Amino acid sequence: MRIWQADFYKRPLKNDVGQKLWELLVCEATGSFRYSAMCPQAEANASWLAEHLKQANGGNLPDLIQVFRPQSLSLLETAGKLLGVPVEANRQCNHVKDWLLLKAKDYPEEKNYTGEAVDLLAIDRPPPVPLPENLLGEQWRFAALNAGDLIDAFAGRAIPILEMPESFLPINLGLASTVPVPGVIIDGGRQSMKLARWLQDARPVAMNYIAGDPDGLILEAGLADRWVLATFEDEEVAAAAKAYEQRKQLTQGLHFLLVQPDESGMTYSGFWLLRNC
Repeated sequence: MRIWQADFYKRPLKNDVGQKLWELLVCEATGSFRYSAMCPQAEANASWLAEHLKQANGGNLPDLIQVFRPQSLSLLETAGKLLGVPVEANRQCNHVKDWLLLKAKDYPEEKNYTGEAVDLLAIDRPPPVPLPENLLGEQWRFAALNAGDLIDAFAGRAIPILEMPESFLPINLGLASTVPVPGVIIDGGRQSMKLARWLQDARPVAMNYIAGDPDGLILEAGLADRWVLATFEDEEVAAAAKAYEQRKQLTQGLHFLLVQPDESGMTYSGFWLLRNC
């Protein structure tokens, strides 16, 4: 499958008549080609995007375009429909993000630089909202599984919802088989399958511990959504949460989320291999 990563957003640049400039960046996920083009903000629309996407690789369109910026998504989705190319919201657009970081160093040297200090990767994060009450499971806990056992434990099982991106597999991240990969396990009881389906629709990205009053376990999902999965004040749970975050630092952000009916280990409803962006 040919996958492109794209970004289309305003830059700290203006044209000769003082109009704000937007820039399109397109690259293949393998890094084999790059294409960029700029337009005044007044011309930043789906038709302009579709035309330049056609030019990006000599008319050879991809099978999928991935986008990490919420403000770019709807315009690129409309352009994709014009071209017959699906567009996917995906925070893990690392190739185009790396390119943006390089671009950020070059903009101040441009003659039309506006002088704005802009974080090109910044995404507005809304406050986390509580998980719908009808989806709350019976109990949850932190866990860990050695990297060498992770694939065998879940890849061969008949799990209704199973998300294990190849790029996240421990072997592809160069993790030693004995490194503990942290995770969160939810015993959903009779709500287990309903919760797993909701999570799949929400598109989980990461599960993060946030210290506070009370402490919280936050689900990062979609491009910018945030959900409160649990809150707690217990010191032992807080200690386990800190260990969970420390383990993530040793696994390059790799962790997992498992939803199951109960703790018997007989059946699972959903499993997601996740990684902090």
